[in-house]
Amino acid sequence: MNAYDALVDQLAAKGVDVEAVKAKLKAQHIELPSWGFANTGTRFKTYAWPGAARTLYEKLADAGMVHKLTGICPTVAIHIPWDRVANWEEACAVAAQHGVRIGAVNTNTFQADRYKWGSITNADPAIRRVAFEHHLECIEIAKKVGSKVLSLWYGDGTNYPGQESFVARRHRMIEFLSDVHAALPDDMRMLVEYKFYEPAFYHTDLADWGQAYAICVKLGPKAQVLVDLGHHPHGTNIEHIVATLLDEGKLGGFHFNNRKYGDDDLIVGSINPLELFLIFHELVSAGEAAREVAYMIDQCHYLEPKIEAMVQSVINIQIAYAKALIVNRAELAARQAEHDLLGANRVLMDAFETDVRPLLARVREEMGLHPDPIAALHQSGYERQIAEARGASTGGGGFPEGE
Repeated sequence: MNAYDALVDQLAAKGVDVEAVKAKLKAQHIELPSWGFANTGTRFKTYAWPGAARTLYEKLADAGMVHKLTGICPTVAIHIPWDRVANWEEACAVAAQHGVRIGAVNTNTFQADRYKWGSITNADPAIRRVAFEHHLECIEIAKKVGSKVLSLWYGDGTNYPGQESFVARRHRMIEFLSDVHAALPDDMRMLVEYKFYEPAFYHTDLADWGQAYAICVKLGPKAQVLVDLGHHPHGTNIEHIVATLLDEGKLGGFHFNNRKYGDDDLIVGSINPLELFLIFHELVSAGEAAREVAYMIDQCHYLEPKIEAMVQSVINIQIAYAKALIVNRAELAARQAEHDLLGANRVLMDAFETDVRPLLARVREEMGLHPDPIAALHQSGYERQIAEARGASTGGGGFPEGE
């Protein structure tokens, strides 16, 4: 008996509908970040990677390759002004040639010199106006490319006690974001991200999920919270946050990544795969409430081969989702009802410790894909081809200076 058949028998004995699980795995949708294919760096150094994408069109080609290998990454998030082009109709056509389309549009109000003292919370109304015009531009781009998601993150904050008024800055932020919300078409969402520190080190204006949630409630139905897995203090129970936001109808999406200490650009699931599984367990448990959640990767690979790192990220997400789908929920509910805390925990851990790779390999084969995306990437020679065609440059397409 091969590994797949053995796994099917094991799951069937626990009442798992394997065909239903496979159907959900085939329908999974993970959005890739354009910036993940470009040269990016830490605050200390940017290392040139041979073949790193220099333009939006090259990023779309690389994303298309990842989608070709995995079959579940049909959209690419873009960042403005990093990905600005003169002709968005042409950009959409190029994306289609590579089998993908443009997804979420990300704004940038954290690189230009004028934002030294803040962007949407800046005391200078002229600077806030420039930031607002940038948001309007991004909304117009989203309309042109057919995107329904505006993704927002702000580095606004202070470094020292007494530097500015928390409340005054918050009021300016609410006013600004209310205007952005009003400018959105009815079929578009704005996802509000938070980060408890960096680049500001005393306070950030959107420091945690509760502050982001409170803002979104004030703004209205088109505003939801975006959860970046790396943007939390150590020890934070992210799956609890996810469950709460799902219950409130305010979980808009994810930026998937991982970290050990204070940064957040490691491959998702590489440090804490159990956390990723528990997050997906809450998403699967929520059922229809999780239908509109956007699953986006937000990683910048400094040392890793960029295409391979992105493929590995997708695989890790697939594994976590597959494990969440095979949880014996009837047994879990029974153990919970009896206050059998160890029994309930064992039900979850049994799913987490199950090797679902044979199941994913079969799903890929049924989708007409190679069962091992990493092996397929190596066999394709794609990374060698783009290295020869593009060369190695420390600039272009990564984190250029803002405007």
